[in-house]
Amino acid sequence: MADTSPLISGVAERYASSLFELALETGSIDKVSADLDRFQALLDESEDLRRLVASPVFSAHDQQNAVTAVAEKAGITGAVLNFIKVVAGNRRLFALPGMIRSFRQIAAEHRGEVTAEVTSAHALTPAQETELKSALKGVTGKDVTIAVTIDPSILGGLIVKVGSRQIDTSLRTKLSTLKLALKEVG
Repeated sequence: MADTSPLISGVAERYASSLFELALETGSIDKVSADLDRFQALLDESEDLRRLVASPVFSAHDQQNAVTAVAEKAGITGAVLNFIKVVAGNRRLFALPGMIRSFRQIAAEHRGEVTAEVTSAHALTPAQETELKSALKGVTGKDVTIAVTIDPSILGGLIVKVGSRQIDTSLRTKLSTLKLALKEVG
């Protein structure tokens, strides 16, 4: 099966760019960001919504009606609601999570921030987030926005991606390294 991630990335970046330009023109970058974060939280919480967004089985009309109802129920209005309707109508709903990520990156760059993608085994406390942000600011020299993804399979520690750099302090990686070292010895 062919890898479609570059295709999704290109689609996501184009849509996110268009939404950002619209938000910039209307002076609503913060509201659009908040609405996108709210929709991403809905996606993170609901397996059914993720299935609806990712599945090509549903018609564009059904996807559009469903995501519109979910968004309206969550209080998402204006540009983001219209954006989601257009994305669904164009059969690009599968790329919506990438669009949200791309929008966050574009908005962060506009504010002079760097976005760090953080994978953790469990949710970070506000104190841990603040400490991580200040540590990353020391490394990058810029304000850092973090996007946390929870992945219990890493067992512990963090995986942090900032731009093209990745720091993997996950327990899973350390155990794998130890396992390889023990195989070489024995």
